[in-house]
Amino acid sequence: MELFGIEFVGINAENGQKLLLSFVLLIFVLSLQWVLRRILQAIYRRRPSEHLRFWTRQGIAIATLIVLVLGLLSIWFDNPTRLATAIGLVTAGLAFALQQVVTAFAGYIVILRGELFSVGDRITMGGVRGDVIGLRFTTTQVFEMGQPPAEQGANPAMWVRSRQLTGRIVSVSNARVFDEPIYNYSREFNYIWEEVTIPISYSTDRHRAERILLDAATNRTHEIAADAAAAMDQFAWRYAIQSQPVEPKVYYRLTDNWLELTVRFIAPVRGVRDLKDELSRDLLREFDVAGIGLASTTYDIVGLPELKVRLESNGEDNTR
Repeated sequence: MELFGIEFVGINAENGQKLLLSFVLLIFVLSLQWVLRRILQAIYRRRPSEHLRFWTRQGIAIATLIVLVLGLLSIWFDNPTRLATAIGLVTAGLAFALQQVVTAFAGYIVILRGELFSVGDRITMGGVRGDVIGLRFTTTQVFEMGQPPAEQGANPAMWVRSRQLTGRIVSVSNARVFDEPIYNYSREFNYIWEEVTIPISYSTDRHRAERILLDAATNRTHEIAADAAAAMDQFAWRYAIQSQPVEPKVYYRLTDNWLELTVRFIAPVRGVRDLKDELSRDLLREFDVAGIGLASTTYDIVGLPELKVRLESNGEDNTR
């Protein structure tokens, strides 16, 4: 092609036709993806299933990407030799210039193939804790949650002092699956063990305090423990591990100042703060009835050194 006496290399009628076909293919693939998603949305309104919707959307995205890539290769490379050479050059260039993007896409494949998590799972990834609400080729969207007081020093620190949602949506690169572990709270076993620690003095009736802890935890978790026991048996059978008890239990810990009673109990992944709040209120009420006080750091003054008072009056020095 020549314009104003300048001949443009590589621009001819054949390439123009290929460019037009590529544009038409792109519009077709995007339209097909949009139509398929709208059809699936209409279907899922009648039968809501977040898990199935998640994997269907991933399948549509991968299928349309494959169709687009194969279509573009078929349009632009009719010679296998040229195709192999072009793929080698493009692959080398991408591997050098887009290392993070390529790594993130590889992480996407690992997430799907390794079944690390799915939409709706509660995870910790890249230092972000929360519920997975979306998965794209390079990023994972997480609906962020706060941190318990014991984890407030972690990065990033939170103003919400419990495992409750903060309201922020965080995008995390899929490349993080290669750098650090992924913690999944709900993939296989939708329960976690929680603890409440109560310090009491050594002179307190520890047996009654232990009974109050056990009764309160049992009353609040007996239905949860029944469901968790069945889930634990299935989990233990699947992974050939020893089944763990899910009933509440109290543990003692001796310290220099007081006796720590820790009640361990099972809780669902979501709603832990509400459960611990109800349990704490029950414990305070029962301790008040039983006359059991909580221990705290105090100082007892057992003696004073001898003091001398010096009085000065009219130039006289009197010491007592």
